[in-house]
Amino acid sequence: MMNRTEGRGLRTEPRSRVGLTQPSVLSPQSSEFGFTLIELIIVIIIIVLLMGLFLNRALFYQEQAEKTAMEQVAGAIQSALTLQYGQIMTRGKQSDTAALAQDNPMNWLQRKPGNYSGEFYDPTPLAVAAGNWVFDLKSRELIYVLRNTHYFKPGKDGKQWIRFHVAVSYEASRLPSLQGTPPELTGILFKPVEPYSWF
Repeated sequence: MMNRTEGRGLRTEPRSRVGLTQPSVLSPQSSEFGFTLIELIIVIIIIVLLMGLFLNRALFYQEQAEKTAMEQVAGAIQSALTLQYGQIMTRGKQSDTAALAQDNPMNWLQRKPGNYSGEFYDPTPLAVAAGNWVFDLKSRELIYVLRNTHYFKPGKDGKQWIRFHVAVSYEASRLPSLQGTPPELTGILFKPVEPYSWF
């Protein structure tokens, strides 16, 4: 007797139970993946090391940004000082240079920086908020109190600040006929009182 599907041109193979294979089931032991205690400790150590490197670099760049901002203000003051000196030379009153050297350099700026705290008489680093400028009425110096001091090496006073002043340089006349005249003004600079080391 012919199968109905064979009569239509289709052939079916009889099923045999021997050729059937069931999908393999993984044993519970082979499907479990996990960390041993040693592997977990190694991962934690690596994460801690990477975080330490990241924080160290972040502190370095934060300090570099503060140094750049401070030097920009100092550069603006130097430009303002040059303009003030030019006005003195235009008027022909070199005697005003001594008063210029004693003046508060923040007065020369068209707009004072937001981190300028004002004038103090003989301030200490603790009296001024970190990251601010202050003018010392006693020494007539402009002071920047540092916020980030990880890479800063303090000066002789051991304090975490940088003191700036106006340095005026004079030169005596070399001509014999003009030796009795007062010394000639050769330059004026806004610069640190002592060189600072801030990497």
